Amino acid sequence: MDTSNDTLARIADALDRIAPPRSAPTDLHAAPAYGWDGRSLAAIPEIVAPPLSLLRGIDRQRDTVADNVARHAAGADAHDMLLWGSRGMGKSALVRASVVAAAGDSGRIALVQAAGDALATLPALMALLRGCERRFLLFIDDMGFGAGQESEARVLRSLLEGGVSPRPANVRIAVTSNRRAILARHMSEQDDPINPRDSVDDSLALADRFGLSVGFHACSQDDYLAIIAAYAGQYGLEWEEADALEWSKRRGARSGRVARHYITELAGRAGRSLD
Repeated sequence: MDTSNDTLARIADALDRIAPPRSAPTDLHAAPAYGWDGRSLAAIPEIVAPPLSLLRGIDRQRDTVADNVARHAAGADAHDMLLWGSRGMGKSALVRASVVAAAGDSGRIALVQAAGDALATLPALMALLRGCERRFLLFIDDMGFGAGQESEARVLRSLLEGGVSPRPANVRIAVTSNRRAILARHMSEQDDPINPRDSVDDSLALADRFGLSVGFHACSQDDYLAIIAAYAGQYGLEWEEADALEWSKRRGARSGRVARHYITELAGRAGRSLD
């Protein structure tokens, strides 16, 4: 009798019993959004976003992004998108709101948000999404590469255009960044005596691979007040222009985010909750 084989079989059985059960594959049709942490997809039951109609002061940007997402959801050709510019002007909210609007009741498109430190694993994510009949918008929020992150930038560049493992046809990518070039640029780039344009061109190479580049600029006073008026009307809140302007002065900025914080303040004063 071969006792060694019996011993190995008993060890294998014991290991099977103590090993944690394998998690079931994520249902890619079950949720409106998913989070990718570099290893697995986690379903997110709700996309928190304002209606597109409440995104004021960015009318051109809103229409451009929402139309592109709707095309992708419908199965038509669509662009990868870079939303760049001033902080607090609704870049992230616009991405989320556009997916909600394009999904409708059918859920034909889902949002997949990837953590900024998971870029190296995006090819594995694409392999999971590839072949699914559903459409996906991969969302990377507030991206910015510093020194030493060139390899992560190359992964994204490869996915966007012509790499060994390009993004599949049912996936488009949306990135938000405060910088047009995404990659950090330094004065030393201009001082290179060999070829001063090489580093600058390399910094712009990633941004240039997005088919749609949408800029968001500082909020004017009129736009700021229009945003407040839209939110106040939506929630039935009373407000005064002088008070709203004083709020922005104390915050040292005018933006959609500052306007939204003012609406929260108004609701709090009225003893109401907007959640």
